[in-house]
Amino acid sequence: MSENQFRLPKAPIIEAVLDIDCDMPPGNDIAKLESPAHELLREHYPNVRPIYVQTHQIQTQKDQPPQLSVQQAVQALQFMHQGEKQIVQFRAQGYSFNRLAPYTNLDDYLPEIERTWKLFINVAAPTQIRTVRLRYINRILIPMPEGQLDLGEYLTVGPRLPDETRFTFTGFLNQYTAVENETGNHVSIVLTTQPPENPKQLSLIFDITVANLQSSEVENWTWLLARVQALRGLKNRVFRDTLTEKCLTLFQQP
Repeated sequence: MSENQFRLPKAPIIEAVLDIDCDMPPGNDIAKLESPAHELLREHYPNVRPIYVQTHQIQTQKDQPPQLSVQQAVQALQFMHQGEKQIVQFRAQGYSFNRLAPYTNLDDYLPEIERTWKLFINVAAPTQIRTVRLRYINRILIPMPEGQLDLGEYLTVGPRLPDETRFTFTGFLNQYTAVENETGNHVSIVLTTQPPENPKQLSLIFDITVANLQSSEVENWTWLLARVQALRGLKNRVFRDTLTEKCLTLFQQP
């Protein structure tokens, strides 16, 4: 089975995000795109939500109190599908596609990604692709029937206590970044726990971000699709190699 054919009947994905960062035209003002973009996206994404960023500046002069000035600008426009499980974003730095659970498979969303990406090109007129990035946030519920857990049974990498006979984990954050030698693609991994909701389960967040930093013309969908598929394969390899077979069986039952 190839990495792009890797399927789990009960995948623990709670959010998947595709970001395409771009060089934008001079004087780009994302706020001015709201009306024409919403007109094109309204049928499938009826709701729009601007995302703002604030810049604070403090000016000081001798013998005078500091003066605070605040500037606010639109950083992104979020176009939301009914129920807000699917979001298309036109950002000041590019395009994003967000899919929340329930998530099926990337192949199911690629036609919509292609369609809305081309609408973004038409409206925002980006000049070049700079970075393609995939992020998958997984929430894994690991059983702890006796309130105890050996993480080594579920994770091939992860935190270790200096003395497991004297200490019990109450939480952890494990993070690393790496570069795939063959392709130059980047990967960032975060493993962390959430506050417990059930004493018989450990709630584990497994956050994988993979990125390709090559540049390309924005109209070259064939090139872009190949990058996305390569990143998906890398993400799947990281997912499988981080979890043990015992952990993977948690996602086999539909």
